[in-house]
Amino acid sequence: MKQVLDLGPAVAFFVAYYLGDIYTATLTVIIALFVTVAGYWLLERRVHKLHLAAALAALVFGGLTLYVRDPTFIKFKPTMMYCLLATVLLGSHVIGKKVLLQRLPQAMVVMPDVNWRRLNAAWAVFFYALAGVNLFVATQFSEEVWVQFRTYGYSIITFVFLLAQLPFLTRYMPQQEEDKP
Repeated sequence: MKQVLDLGPAVAFFVAYYLGDIYTATLTVIIALFVTVAGYWLLERRVHKLHLAAALAALVFGGLTLYVRDPTFIKFKPTMMYCLLATVLLGSHVIGKKVLLQRLPQAMVVMPDVNWRRLNAAWAVFFYALAGVNLFVATQFSEEVWVQFRTYGYSIITFVFLLAQLPFLTRYMPQQEEDKP
């Protein structure tokens, strides 16, 4: 159910774009993001800050897109979200004893603090880079190319970035001991 909630807004945006236009897709993604926030509230009785931030950003940038009938605003929403996320990750280096990624449940990876700081910084740089890529694609390519890139490109790039970290992370994953007869 959580995967449906997480992927729902992106799928809804993509489908609405091809069934309608950028304005239909914008309204659809605004609604879908708030449905995601409500869905997590119903499932977990808590509001995910990132989902709420995405919904509010979509409301502001999407609302501007719909009000002035200019898709530029919704095209810049991913840039703003990636910059916000990167800034929060970097800010966690100076606020608190642990960086943000280290504060997440650590059942799969146990690393020294210095490695958590490096990983956290790497993700911050990655998200700033994605923000720049979004600006480039949004301003240099057609709306349709941007929609395709928004739908598939970010997921593929993020997956490749995550895969590139696996050799580093696997050293810190607890090893399963095989049962001996």
